[in-house]
Amino acid sequence: MMRKTSVILLSAATGAALTLFVTQPRAVLMGSSARAATSDTYRQLNLFGDVFERVRSDYVEKPDDSKLVESAISGMLSGLDPHSSYMDAKSFRDMQVQTRGEFGGLGIEVTMEDGLIKVVSPIDDTPASKAGIMANDIITTLDDEAVQGLTLNQAVEKMRGPVNTKIKLKIVRKGQDNPIEVTLVRDNIRVRSVRARVEADDIAYIRITTFNEQTTEGLKKEIANLSGQIGDKLKGYIIDLRNNPGGLLEEAVTVSDSFLERGEIVSTRGRNAEETQRRAAHPGDLTKGKPVIVLINGGSASASEIVAGALQDHKRATLVGTRSFGKGSVQTIIPLGSGNGALRLTTARYYTPSGKSIQAKGIVPDIEVLQDVPDELKARTDTKGEASLRGHLKTNDGDEKTGSQSYVPPDAKDDKALKMADDLLHGIKSTSSAPAAPEAARDKAAVDKPGNKAAN
Repeated sequence: MMRKTSVILLSAATGAALTLFVTQPRAVLMGSSARAATSDTYRQLNLFGDVFERVRSDYVEKPDDSKLVESAISGMLSGLDPHSSYMDAKSFRDMQVQTRGEFGGLGIEVTMEDGLIKVVSPIDDTPASKAGIMANDIITTLDDEAVQGLTLNQAVEKMRGPVNTKIKLKIVRKGQDNPIEVTLVRDNIRVRSVRARVEADDIAYIRITTFNEQTTEGLKKEIANLSGQIGDKLKGYIIDLRNNPGGLLEEAVTVSDSFLERGEIVSTRGRNAEETQRRAAHPGDLTKGKPVIVLINGGSASASEIVAGALQDHKRATLVGTRSFGKGSVQTIIPLGSGNGALRLTTARYYTPSGKSIQAKGIVPDIEVLQDVPDELKARTDTKGEASLRGHLKTNDGDEKTGSQSYVPPDAKDDKALKMADDLLHGIKSTSSAPAAPEAARDKAAVDKPGNKAAN
């Protein structure tokens, strides 16, 4: 008997695409210590049953049994790490719609922090971005109802709704004395995950905002369009992954593959050694070997870090910006049967081709570039990163890094990282003459392993 599952990598919620299989646990001979552990577990389950029955019989009002069970499951999963959670049937359906790249709502990526909703990033050209909502904003109320006490899924559910309906948000922003109130009109959110333009007449600039089911096809389309538009004078590509919170593992692999001819892209490792899977590149660099600059910052997380790490380790791209978020774990979506929703469960860590885990560390760019930040925004220019999240998976060596700057100027002429990338591709600056990232001791050796193509 097998259960169909899906793998996602996010710092907020979404995702289902790559199909894996989870088999039933293997039969083993149980020793005395294992029997004792099992006995303890059954005692704890009996305790849970006693509490459940006492609540059902003695609570001041008759509780909803299904909500009691769902709350218990949610508590169990949220106690594991910041990225494991329970999705009820509606939330699961909404997640599947979202990863297809179209859903109703405000266009905002969020996470839960200290019982409040924290903005990871607004999605481009949505009600949230047009209203000026920013990364790191804290949403405290939704239509005058306090967010405190709601689960992440419950809060997201309240923010979604029919198109053209209104919702009022109260936002606390660091550096602002008073809360900000904003009324948004819900819209049909079509997530255009890849946007592109010609930069300086001879550079192909491509921004990837999230990794959904359309991302790789969108990337291929823009590469073809830009290379045809610019022609022989094309100097190279700038791939902007700044403030990209992640998405589908499969899309991160295929986006990386678009720039590589061979070699390992990423490996995922669970509790057991035999669960290790390696994803390898296939021949065919869509950019035909042109130079590539990848822009990252403190808001580049998860799937974004897989792409950045793979291209950096293979020396296929130069990374410019600030250290990334540091989410090095994989979440598997496990459906629980018709009407029962699904688990979003952290099942593995992922490693870059050189064998590095970036969990709670992030990826250090080859060239660090800090942006000039307006005085009124200086309080929100840093993202704390994975290491700041309560209950995050610890590193094996205890060497954790805090977050880094995540500000991106709205006007390209003020974008110092983009200017550095332009200069590198035009030969005005070289990687040897540009300022090096402060943590230059990392291992950047390119790895060309055969990989396990059965993982496809």
